[in-house]
Amino acid sequence: GMSDFQYLAMHSGPDGKQTSMYDKVLMLKPEKEEFFNKDLPLYIPPPIFSRLDTPVDYFYRPDIQHRSGYNNPQVSGENLIGLSRARRPHNAIFVNFDDEEIPTKPLDAAVQNWKKVCTNPVDKKVEEELRKLFEVRPVWSRNAVKANISVHPDKLKVLLPYLAYYMLTGPWRSLWVRFGYDPRKHPEAKIYQVLDFRIRCGMKYGYAATDMPVKAKRSTYNYSLPITVKKQGSHTVSVHDLKQGLGSAGTSGAKKPPSSRYKLKESIYIFREGALPPYRQMFYQLCDLNVESLQKIIHRNDGTESECTERDGWCLAKTSDDLRDSMSLMIKQIIRSTRPALFSNTTSNEDGKEQLAYESGEDEDDEEEEEEDFKPSDGSENEMETEILDYV
Repeated sequence: GMSDFQYLAMHSGPDGKQTSMYDKVLMLKPEKEEFFNKDLPLYIPPPIFSRLDTPVDYFYRPDIQHRSGYNNPQVSGENLIGLSRARRPHNAIFVNFDDEEIPTKPLDAAVQNWKKVCTNPVDKKVEEELRKLFEVRPVWSRNAVKANISVHPDKLKVLLPYLAYYMLTGPWRSLWVRFGYDPRKHPEAKIYQVLDFRIRCGMKYGYAATDMPVKAKRSTYNYSLPITVKKQGSHTVSVHDLKQGLGSAGTSGAKKPPSSRYKLKESIYIFREGALPPYRQMFYQLCDLNVESLQKIIHRNDGTESECTERDGWCLAKTSDDLRDSMSLMIKQIIRSTRPALFSNTTSNEDGKEQLAYESGEDEDDEEEEEEDFKPSDGSENEMETEILDYV
């Protein structure tokens, strides 16, 4: 492994002689004010020693042969310490909630990128399918798109910026919106708003994280820093592969028909009563909460929407909190039915009332501490952070 670094606090005198500064900068006993007012040579340790945590053999090869059209990234203060390569741009347009205008067409570079890889009938069919999806519903999450059409993830990265823009903040954050459509001006767009839902767990709910039959997206035991060289091996996709339609990508998916090879299950974006979410944190659109009681909460102010706010959109205030409380109670009932032993000590009426009070969100401070366990992870399927990095 890499050796530990120790930076010696040395000072070079006029004659070139090195003098140790340890005795002058290290406090070995309580000192008086004079110690802190002494004049010392400027001592600034380096901010970083190495970007890697394991050694790499480097044989001083000649100049690397890049693909045609590759240009070395310009060296600036922004990328002196950063990733090993410049990020591949996908030319998505990002919009904040307080931006006055919304884009009506894609960037020219996004059009060229899609035309470059759209070279076979399968790609043209996928493009038409996605256009129809945006005609039926102007706002989609990436997971919802992947559950409705079969498209390779690398091609979807190029296709989405060609047909839609990405909302960064507000009630439609992390969603893709059809060009020319402004959900802030249409009250009916409230059904497309996003709900960040996290399964609550802890002693006050009667079950711990290990008792839940729902997996977390990332385990802390196999987590590694993004600067490590021991990254999980990913299938490298070239422009040639994209042009060929990726028909042979992945041996495990070869048995599936082309029409559904890359499709996700609908549970990745739809919430149904009696079914547990696939992950402990989910981003749902309100129209995908397929429970009558939840839809009643969403449509409480139909016809009387007056203002679109950044926190609640076109819905009434605290609508998201009411939805989370109801969904949490449904999930608790599911876990209770599948693992009744967990709730054997909470069968009395008083205990039941106490649990319901907790579910209604009365102890918000404790709830935030519990939910800290389920922060978004790197590389998962439905996190806003990962998606932004894909399209920057």
